[in-house]
Amino acid sequence: MRVGIMQPYFFPYIGYFQLIGVVDFFIVYDNIKYTKKGWINRNRILQNSKDVIFSLPLKSASDYFDVRERELVADFNREKLLNQFKEAYRRAPYFAVTFPLLEQILWYKDVNLFGFLYNSIDRICVHFGITTKIMISSDIAINHDLKNQDKVLALCSAVGATNYVNAIGGMELYSKETFMEKGIALNFIKSKPFEYQQFGNAFVPWLSIIDVMMFNPLETIRTAIFTNYELI
Repeated sequence: MRVGIMQPYFFPYIGYFQLIGVVDFFIVYDNIKYTKKGWINRNRILQNSKDVIFSLPLKSASDYFDVRERELVADFNREKLLNQFKEAYRRAPYFAVTFPLLEQILWYKDVNLFGFLYNSIDRICVHFGITTKIMISSDIAINHDLKNQDKVLALCSAVGATNYVNAIGGMELYSKETFMEKGIALNFIKSKPFEYQQFGNAFVPWLSIIDVMMFNPLETIRTAIFTNYELI
């Protein structure tokens, strides 16, 4: 069985969904430390021909809190964020198809950060026809005090993985030899370039999946998710 494991991200880039699509079983971390400078609650869209960051506003909390311990601010202005998406993409060819999905996701009422992100990932997977089983890390019976490679190996072993697939950025973090000692093959997924028209301007790559959905028909996106990568 092929397994992938990642943190939850807010409207991540297409490579995130390629990883989910290539595995049989995807584990999303909830009991992992929230990092301020990461992409857990923010990403980038195209606005006025430039990449612009958008984000989910969070309540102040300890730097030691896990993702599942963080919450959205009580006065999170969902309409304001939706209006930002609308102004950026209202002239995009697939705005009418994509915007209702964004509305469904943004109006989800869970104020828990992990619950909100998990719902968004699940809804987008359904939209793309990704049928991979998704599980939450804390629901798996391992020693959750383990860190880094040891925790990944424990999660893989607990669910019966024979092959672990990681994003290409983690090549220096994991050892194929160590995984093989546990009877688990290790691969990395590398997204191939996926370029498309963005209002006729110079292409800005690797933006949020929102950008991909606004400019491409669903079948083109599905093809890119399931074929436009290589396993190393």
